[in-house]
Amino acid sequence: MNYKKYLVNKYFIWSSLIGLLFLIFSLTTYYFSSIYATEKQSSAVTDIILSNTPTYNVADVFVYGFLAFLIFISFLCLVKPKTIPFVIKSAAVFIIIRSIFVSLTHIGLYPNVTSTSIDVFKNVTSGGDLFFSGHAGFPFLLALIFWQEKNIRYLFITISVFFGVVALLGHYHYTIDILAAYFITFSIYHICLKIFRRDYQIFLNDI
Repeated sequence: MNYKKYLVNKYFIWSSLIGLLFLIFSLTTYYFSSIYATEKQSSAVTDIILSNTPTYNVADVFVYGFLAFLIFISFLCLVKPKTIPFVIKSAAVFIIIRSIFVSLTHIGLYPNVTSTSIDVFKNVTSGGDLFFSGHAGFPFLLALIFWQEKNIRYLFITISVFFGVVALLGHYHYTIDILAAYFITFSIYHICLKIFRRDYQIFLNDI
């Protein structure tokens, strides 16, 4: 990949840097919203799916599998540098909006998660940041972003459904957390199309 044309393009450089700062800000916001939600969380509630399925210890897949997915996304953006500004900014918007939802919704984690599983699970979450599911929503966001690339689109949709199922098997999310993620993420995608038009044009057409 020839990076020269990107490194000499001032808009691309500045847009990528701003996107990176925005992403750092969004992660910081999410950190504090997650702590707040955990401090304020209420008791668990019943769920038609979780109440009728056993709990499986799938924490390693939930945590490390998602980490592998994030590494793959980083590699994909490096291979396709034109995607960097729009993907980073869209990810930041996703995290900001999820932080808002997390701050507003404080339902406690479902009660019968295994102790071994929850120890691994809490390496990446405080336990009160349930609504809506980032594991289902973020891969779906990328599927929408890469919609015109058929193979990548289907891969990300498959990953999204896979992590949604894993979250339910481990009882790490309520069913509504998973289902709502798709509707909210679809809206987030269209918000990003509106506010990051130039970045999306670069994403589609290159510099």
